[in-house]
Amino acid sequence: MEHHFQGPRYTVGVEEELMIVDPASLDLVSAIDSILGAEPPSGTIQPELLESVLEIATSPCPDVPAAAAELSALRSFASERAQGQGLVIGAGGTHPFARWEDQRVVGADRYRGLVRYLGFVARQELVFGMHVHVGMADADETIAVANGLRRYVPLLIALSANSPLWRGKATGLMSSRVPIFRSFPRVGLPPHFDGWGDFERRVETMIGAGLIEDYTYLWYDVRPHPRLGTVEVRAMDCQTRVEHTVALTALIVCLVKLLTERAQASGALPEPAWEILDENRWLAARHGLEAELFDFDTGTRRGVREVTAELTQALAPHARELRCEHELEGIDDLLRNGNGAARQQMVFDANHDLRELMAEIVAITARGTGA
Repeated sequence: MEHHFQGPRYTVGVEEELMIVDPASLDLVSAIDSILGAEPPSGTIQPELLESVLEIATSPCPDVPAAAAELSALRSFASERAQGQGLVIGAGGTHPFARWEDQRVVGADRYRGLVRYLGFVARQELVFGMHVHVGMADADETIAVANGLRRYVPLLIALSANSPLWRGKATGLMSSRVPIFRSFPRVGLPPHFDGWGDFERRVETMIGAGLIEDYTYLWYDVRPHPRLGTVEVRAMDCQTRVEHTVALTALIVCLVKLLTERAQASGALPEPAWEILDENRWLAARHGLEAELFDFDTGTRRGVREVTAELTQALAPHARELRCEHELEGIDDLLRNGNGAARQQMVFDANHDLRELMAEIVAITARGTGA
């Protein structure tokens, strides 16, 4: 399998799946075709599975501040294109009251093929995530880092949780997106791979057997992306506040640097028990910032806030080297003032007014575009 893990290390790319919304009714609108057109000055705007979703993706950026600037510009560009059609955009892990039955599938063979193959499982995937790519310079090193990142996936889910409502109901979860997307095959925590050769062999076996078309049909929380030469983290809900997207991006890039240096020093990283990682993943989706996760270092359960505060301190030297200290400080704001799910729950609990909640999501999203 051809790959491009050739560096430079720690370049950054961010993808966000955004909602296309009617400003009056605040319903989702199947209007991606009317928004697409001329490409933005940098990065891309493209369709996803459903016509009410637009995806923005930055170009490979040299550092987190550059990615943050490009992401804000892309949100602004998408917002302007939507406004030109009398529409607005919103950012969150789910739309609070939209129904998947009302959404149209994009007319491209990849997406129609997914519906043909997965049926209801594909149609009901009305969720919105964010993905972060980090540039890597060695194939085996990439696999070691991807293995190591699995330990931090539950923490990233807890911090980014931003989908407490779905189909007009409070779900009791802080990230409803996580269990909704789990119905897809080849999602969640990835298996452990014993180096690049093992990954290549196992993926080529699946391709050769006709089980998948290529490795991009592995939708794990973390995956190597050979074509782009990155490790990709896909575990997070889309963030309403762009500064939360940027803070999570800084956290991930610093984690990748930490794990890369550990892999270089030892050649392998400790292998945590999969069933405990998966339980932590569930607890993070259920409770968000209030989750108590199993700590492999102490053998006890510890709160997300405490663990995150310790982690950001440990990552501070890496943040300085990567020139993203300010962006990483956004994690402290998230811990102090709450994540997207906490904000959504507070707004909804006041009046149980779904449209009031969606109006706030649209308004806060607009702040990150300069609108």
